[in-house]
Amino acid sequence: MKPVTNLNVTQNVAMITLDNVPNKIDLIASIFSELASHGINIDMISQTAPYKGNINLSFSLDEENVPKAISALSKFKKEIPHLRIDIISNLTKLSIYGEAMRDLPGVAASLFTTLAEAGVELKMVTTSEIDISYLIDQKDEEKAVEIIKQRFDLK
Repeated sequence: MKPVTNLNVTQNVAMITLDNVPNKIDLIASIFSELASHGINIDMISQTAPYKGNINLSFSLDEENVPKAISALSKFKKEIPHLRIDIISNLTKLSIYGEAMRDLPGVAASLFTTLAEAGVELKMVTTSEIDISYLIDQKDEEKAVEIIKQRFDLK
């Protein structure tokens, strides 16, 4: 069975990173609730391990929602004085899927190696047992899609 059976590409993605967020679940919940109340759909979410009581929280969203997201997040500047909001636009999300990944070690290693050899820089990675999603620069999309298709014999 092939380890990777499908590759999905999502264009016009942005990533927002909130730096210096207190590691309090009620605060994190209120951040995502605020974004939801503004009609903003969040996709990938990545959180760093706590350091001195703070985390960094990154998430992806449709590029067109960035202005609304910044507006929604600005209310947290009062509550979190050292909050920094970083935005990276012009990203593409690649989602690699395969049921066999669940039982086959090395698929992530192979994907990281393949992308590294092509010089594709990763902005964020999220995984499940059968899915790996990468945020990359839009300019690297065509190259990354081609090398992944070649590596895993995808059409």
